[in-house]
Amino acid sequence: MSEHMPAQLPGFARNSVNLASAGLGAKGISATDEFFAPLERLLADQPAVFIEDKFDDNGKWMDGWESRRKRVLGHDFAVIRLAAPGRIDGFDVDTSHFTGNYPPAARIEACNVAGDPDDATEWTEVLGTSPLGPNAHHYLTSQSSEVFTHVRLHIYPDGGVARLKVFGQPFLDRSRVGDGDIELSAALNGGRIIGFSDAHYGSYHRLLAPGRGENMGDGWETSRRRVPGNEWIVIALGARGLLSGAVVDTAYFKGNFPDTCSIQAADMSEFGTDAGDAIITASMFWPELITQQKLQADHVHDLSAHIRDIGPVTHVRLNIFPDGGVSRLKLTGRLA
Repeated sequence: MSEHMPAQLPGFARNSVNLASAGLGAKGISATDEFFAPLERLLADQPAVFIEDKFDDNGKWMDGWESRRKRVLGHDFAVIRLAAPGRIDGFDVDTSHFTGNYPPAARIEACNVAGDPDDATEWTEVLGTSPLGPNAHHYLTSQSSEVFTHVRLHIYPDGGVARLKVFGQPFLDRSRVGDGDIELSAALNGGRIIGFSDAHYGSYHRLLAPGRGENMGDGWETSRRRVPGNEWIVIALGARGLLSGAVVDTAYFKGNFPDTCSIQAADMSEFGTDAGDAIITASMFWPELITQQKLQADHVHDLSAHIRDIGPVTHVRLNIFPDGGVSRLKLTGRLA
């Protein structure tokens, strides 16, 4: 996908939401063993790191979840509550930096329950036993299209996994939303980024996260533009809707906030869900939802009063002039 997204990633890793993101609210519920490294690190949003000289009371510090060497029959597993109920498209079982201590295989089950699972919970296998290798990302496709709330990661027989990503689409219960406004751009409602011109700094996926940014790395930031033009990012909304609210937040961006911004939008329903590059190309010609507006440093900009009525839309393009950082984009409206 040229500079928009890494082309080597499978479609589900480029076009879906990581439902196991701690930053979106996913949580490790339990693990059979976390002697060497705690379960909570498995869900971190940042790539795993290796610190050569770092040790703790139990041995080598590792960035992920790691159980001790098993000396009895059986295997280890962990239960994770997803950030939102959703349909699971695929996984990344990442063994980065685990070289002599990775599990040779993994299997994943899922369930849909209110609260958290217990001994009576029925689990569905969504990934059969799959081989793993050392120090690598393993992109694996889900075997079910049902809606789930939790996953259970089995590792055989023991060892360490740096990160688990569960890629999918959050389930938007239209019966509960009714005629009210919802945040259609929110990742927890299915909003997702499908392309951008530049994302040199920060964590661009956090643009659609809840709340405000926690620091300058918690959002989308481009490198300094040295040629004419401007930077942009294209977002698929969680559902087709009529937008009535828009907030652009430059939290913590003080010497590097964009001078101005504008938002384009369009109804791209006929393109389908996997036409990423075609949608990105078409975005250059979308009508303006919000004309170019002046921005400030470290400020919540409510641009709702500037929204033009262009009808129902499925995608938006945030343009920033000429470059810089935006912490959050929040677009609200009602389902169309």
